Amino acid sequence: MSHSPKAAISALESKFKVLEKKEFRGETTLTVDPKAIAEIASHAKTELGFDMLLDIAGVDQFGVDPRFELVYELYSTTKGEWLRLKIQVSEDAMEVPTVSKVWPTADWHEREAYDMYGLRFAGHPDLRRILMWEGYPFFPLRKDFPLGGKPSEMPDVAFSDAAPLQGGPFVTQPGQATTKDREPRARGE
Repeated sequence: MSHSPKAAISALESKFKVLEKKEFRGETTLTVDPKAIAEIASHAKTELGFDMLLDIAGVDQFGVDPRFELVYELYSTTKGEWLRLKIQVSEDAMEVPTVSKVWPTADWHEREAYDMYGLRFAGHPDLRRILMWEGYPFFPLRKDFPLGGKPSEMPDVAFSDAAPLQGGPFVTQPGQATTKDREPRARGE
């Protein structure tokens, strides 16, 4: 099974419908049908040797349809090759198949995409919030979410008011001192 990245890309193009192929700085991104992502992921792992899912990144293209993109960064540990797959998701169809059955690490990546963007993953074993609390009504990485945050009605939660964007108690002060001395805890704050 010796596939160069070009061979792996050709193999995927011959077996699956590729909606778009982009080359940028020597890297190729294949945009594929969201409904086929689990099947494509399984093929990439079992037939092409991409045994590691490094990341699933969400992108909000507010004002464009389809609004959301999910970018899957794959790696073959045996061949040292990278593969990037992308799917586009409209606001009408906020659910795509899970790839957690292919790569168990997708569990946390998909939970984060759900928590931050509101994207759902059909067949996910435990789709619940991972960073925000259950019942939080917003999705903070959407571009229509205000930069200053939204007030919360939950008592005893840090930053229940809109958080300031500049500085804060955990930002070091500029100067000639070492990082340890500039840190807020060292200043007694």
